[in-house]
Amino acid sequence: PEVVARMLAALAPRLGELKRLFARKPSHIVTIARGSSDHAAGYCKYLAEILLGLPCASVGPSVVSIYNAKLALRDCIVIAISQSGASPDALAFAEAARRQGVPVVSLTNGTDTPLSRLAHIALDLGAGSEQSVAATKTFIASAALAARVVAEWADDQALIGAIEQLPDALAKANGIRWDALEAALVPARSAYVLGRGPCLPMAGEAALKLKETSGLHAEAYSSAEVIHGPMELVGPGFPVLMFAPGDAAAATNAATAERLRAAGADVHVVGAGGLEFARTGHGLLDPVSMIQTFYGAVERIARARGHDPDRPHLLSKVTRTV
Repeated sequence: PEVVARMLAALAPRLGELKRLFARKPSHIVTIARGSSDHAAGYCKYLAEILLGLPCASVGPSVVSIYNAKLALRDCIVIAISQSGASPDALAFAEAARRQGVPVVSLTNGTDTPLSRLAHIALDLGAGSEQSVAATKTFIASAALAARVVAEWADDQALIGAIEQLPDALAKANGIRWDALEAALVPARSAYVLGRGPCLPMAGEAALKLKETSGLHAEAYSSAEVIHGPMELVGPGFPVLMFAPGDAAAATNAATAERLRAAGADVHVVGAGGLEFARTGHGLLDPVSMIQTFYGAVERIARARGHDPDRPHLLSKVTRTV
């Protein structure tokens, strides 16, 4: 909560720059990111498409850094999200965008990074030092900052107001426990994490954290897609976590939950009368408070499974992908 409050205060003087940048009337938005940052970019994608009506796609930076593709990036805005701001593939993509005169907005933890120095507008997550390998503060800050950028471009006062109150919601989210979910996942060998729309990237983030902190094989799916091939793996007691805040996808989420329960799955729904979450006052922002509560749960799950959630065996804090 403190990180988001600090970040929003620091962002205020930059809002005019962002508004002027969007006055160029882009036809689409391109995001570049990896890992947790790409989940934040996915959240940005849904908000941009829902609120701005602009297609937004995450482009693999390796198409430039490895495959030397000459992408036609005209008429777009590039949003680059990177905790370290130092990954070579992201830098190569940002440099290619600059050569084409395409504006780059960076979201990095600190503005004295190679990526932020390349950007036309460099925004600071302000998360301070993260000691854990698994990003948490920076992910929530990235998602909140992306939401605030899109809200500014959309001039969505309801979302802007909710974001200003987000630190309070995150503080409440910190105090919520999902004991039933923890009991289901501690002994599990595999699990599904589901979401739809803005919650789908949160499902991806949760599944990633279960893998890297807890050694649990967890896969993220759209609640619309899981009923196709992946449902075949569901059997009695198979744990499923679904993020479902009661937005426009509520009916399809509920139908999927019932089909999974009928197949024997142990389904835990965040929202819709299931697991409690801290409401933010805006349905598009609720996924951020949900992941805050999940982070507390996954730390306890990891420790109960005999893992140190801060120090995975095979991972490092900064991954510099070529």
